[in-house]
Amino acid sequence: MVNFELSEEKKSKLNWVRYLAVRILSRYERSDSYLDKLLANELKNNELTQQDKALLTELINGVVRWKLKLDWALTGFYNGDYQKCLNFVKNAMRVGLYQIMFLEKIPAYAAIDESVEIVKQIQGERTAGMVNAVLRNLHRSLDKIRYPDREEDLVYYLATVHSHPKWMVKRWLERFSEEDTEKLLIANNQRPYIPIRVNLLNSSIEKIKYLLDKNNVDYVQYEHLPQTFLLKNPKFDITSTEIFQNGEITIQDPSASLAVMLANPAPGYKVLDIAAAPGGKSFFLAELMKNQGSILAIEKYSSKIKSINEGSQRLKLPIIQTLVEDARKLRLQEKVDLIFADLPCSGLGTLRKKTDIKWKRDTDDIPKIVELQKEIISNAVRFMEKGSVLIYSTCTIEPEENQEVVYWLLDNYKDLQIDPAENYLPQEFCKDGFMQTFPHIHGIDGAFAARIIKV
Repeated sequence: MVNFELSEEKKSKLNWVRYLAVRILSRYERSDSYLDKLLANELKNNELTQQDKALLTELINGVVRWKLKLDWALTGFYNGDYQKCLNFVKNAMRVGLYQIMFLEKIPAYAAIDESVEIVKQIQGERTAGMVNAVLRNLHRSLDKIRYPDREEDLVYYLATVHSHPKWMVKRWLERFSEEDTEKLLIANNQRPYIPIRVNLLNSSIEKIKYLLDKNNVDYVQYEHLPQTFLLKNPKFDITSTEIFQNGEITIQDPSASLAVMLANPAPGYKVLDIAAAPGGKSFFLAELMKNQGSILAIEKYSSKIKSINEGSQRLKLPIIQTLVEDARKLRLQEKVDLIFADLPCSGLGTLRKKTDIKWKRDTDDIPKIVELQKEIISNAVRFMEKGSVLIYSTCTIEPEENQEVVYWLLDNYKDLQIDPAENYLPQEFCKDGFMQTFPHIHGIDGAFAARIIKV
């Protein structure tokens, strides 16, 4: 294992942000930790400027997003067996090559020199010389990299050029056309926007729009949800702003907001939110209910409950109460008007912002997830009475986790039926009675939701 502890003399010779990127990537590869957790922990470092944090986030997510394509290029120019190379050295080269290939504002010589220096300080001159040769050769020969032949093996070509696992590409080619599959892969690799939604109980669309304009923030006001703004590369941390801390805005993707709009909650409702963390849907439900009624937010792990409690307090939503409980074992004394079940899923609709999911998932995961979904939803329907509404929601685009679970539910509970999403949402987000969004079609996260009523 590489020792990342450096003397002060060695530290002084390094670009600290790039060194941190290599260190985090190396820790990520040898642990089960999710990338966003490792990055979030490092971003708490008060010694980093906002510009440093932005670059660190870009390097970490960029390298993981484009890992397969970067490794393909490095393998072709590495003198020896690239797979046997130390992970630390691989990551130093990946960070350097990512900047060369994707960050036009950073001079190639600077990207190369910094990666070389990191390896030199930790591994010595000889390995650093190898890294220098590989990256300089690649810089001179980017247009000569030979990728798999598209005509000979379409899956291999698309997986390599667009940096996705082969099983995922194959799965989507079986469902979509070649053109749509490639558009989906391209959409998954775009840099994510930051979606903020105005809490209309505490602020106004006009005020937030004025502040964004005043601070020269590049944004798009989402057409179908005027209280939602999609921010492009803001130069500041949204969560540190006064409007966030005062509860005037929260962070929520439009796909999640649309699922809540499908729920159509009314003031005074008694609501059960299952698998509720981090709380975004509970928050929007409470806002639409005008803080009248009750919401019980269930989460299996106490560590996740904290984010719901903090968020509801920040947003001034006292009708939200929380309970640590496994949704499969939950017991309630009374029925509810609305159950919002945003269930565990493969997350394959969120690859743009959760770059490591595509490398952590496998084909075997989906059937296991589906069984869990069925267990949770089977217990949830116990709390419905005639007229009650169940929203079944996921952040994936896979039919096994979406439509097929709903059809299974309807087959097993004859007093349930679909209330078509077309009755509540714009037509472009609906198909066959369900809400379904896709990154390459709608420009937001891929998600699914079904509105089910008990008759």
